[in-house]
Amino acid sequence: MKKYLFFLFLNWMIAQFIFAQSPDLLTVRKYGQQHASNIITEFTAFLSLPNVASDAVNIQKNAVFIMDMMNKRGIQKVQLLQANTTGVPPVVYGEVIVPGAKQTLVFYAHYDGQPVNPAQWAKGLAPFQPALFSGVIDKGGTNISFPADDNYNSEWRIYARGASDDKAGVHAILNAYDALKKSGLTPTCNLKFFFEGEEEAGSPHLNEILEKYKSILQSDLWIICDGPVHQSGKKQIAFGVRGDAHLDLTVYASRRPLHSGHYGNWAPNPAMMLAKLLASMKDDDGKVTIRGFYDDVVPLSNSEKKALQEVPSVDEQMKSELGISAVETKGASLSEAINQPSLNINGMQSGNVGKMASNQIPTYATAVIDLRLVLGNDWQRQQQKVISHIKDQGYYVTDHEPDDEERKKYGKIIKVIPGSDGYNAQRTSMDLPIIEKIVKAVKATTKDQVVLQPTMGGSLPLFLFEKYLAAKTITVPIANHDNNQHAENENIRLQNLFDGMETMASLMMMK
Repeated sequence: MKKYLFFLFLNWMIAQFIFAQSPDLLTVRKYGQQHASNIITEFTAFLSLPNVASDAVNIQKNAVFIMDMMNKRGIQKVQLLQANTTGVPPVVYGEVIVPGAKQTLVFYAHYDGQPVNPAQWAKGLAPFQPALFSGVIDKGGTNISFPADDNYNSEWRIYARGASDDKAGVHAILNAYDALKKSGLTPTCNLKFFFEGEEEAGSPHLNEILEKYKSILQSDLWIICDGPVHQSGKKQIAFGVRGDAHLDLTVYASRRPLHSGHYGNWAPNPAMMLAKLLASMKDDDGKVTIRGFYDDVVPLSNSEKKALQEVPSVDEQMKSELGISAVETKGASLSEAINQPSLNINGMQSGNVGKMASNQIPTYATAVIDLRLVLGNDWQRQQQKVISHIKDQGYYVTDHEPDDEERKKYGKIIKVIPGSDGYNAQRTSMDLPIIEKIVKAVKATTKDQVVLQPTMGGSLPLFLFEKYLAAKTITVPIANHDNNQHAENENIRLQNLFDGMETMASLMMMK
């Protein structure tokens, strides 16, 4: 079996070598092939460090680990950038100044990850014990041992929290530079490395760091290495990201639980009330019905519209993959849908279900609403539009649990807690002169189309880079689209990791 897998890997490598146009990229690919074992060993050691942003002790260990990786590679001025607020996860920073270089690129990734519930992971998996599988777990992939040599198959996957989001980004960037340096290749740009430690917590202190260290963070462009490649498997460049905001909603009814037989049809049911309220926010075609929800949207430019038309359609592929037969937004493709603001229910809770279910009318019902924003939306204004809609439905809105006087006075009571860590969307013009070089560098690494997305579906606080540094950003993701980021069984396909390393190296050598 192992010989067969190596044969597949060898065939893939030969195909890549045949395609390659640039001797420099051939060198980077060869470096990755010859040093696969060392690269994976270091990566799994990195993944073994718990990295939840609220875990200060382990976050510091991650930062120290990254500093050590950077120092080993001869990166200069390696240091921790600290926010003014104490106890904030630091940014790990370093730079490489290239004599004669006329442009400066900043490579960004984050090393923190989402919280984990180990009980939700597949049997035998632990979030911070990296495991190698022969393929996707739910498609027959089996747990295999890490090879003692460099013979890794491109379809193998490493399962661990942060494997794709976003330690893969950190590692691909650093190994790209390592490949260049150890192969005697010289970057064409000055390089700066910026690895954040609280992105998954909403980057609440990133503004402090950008403002405090403004003088050393000047550049011509930020390269954001986060998120997945296109669902078609093709590499993609995203010129913008959606903003993000949340609201916590709690509808109240009776002070105590009620027998559904004695009081059903008479006592208000908060679960039903909340369900109706949420249903009032969208129509059957997936359009948000909240007044003014789309009014602020900045239209796509002609270049962006053209790029959107050229994005490969993956709608049928994703419906089959996800086991769904219909989509929410009628008449819009996936790519078109993510270029519009959205309203989603992240979760709902009221009473008990399953074996714990009982015949009762619960006392309250709660839900979390997630708002994804596009260019033009202001996150606080968008929250307020939702609150205004709730009031229009006859609700008394409060920020605390209702007291007796409020219960007597109002028939429909809801507590609304707007999230305080939202941020706006950002989008960089496709027509900037440097963009042509970026696109050319990514295209040099693949024989396939490079997908150009006006806006990526995910959210990052990239508007802060514009606000505090007057900087432009683009996102060059590397993870496989089925990586389970933010969820159990997060993984990275090995080919994506090594492709990402090559992409970052090509950007460092762009002409």
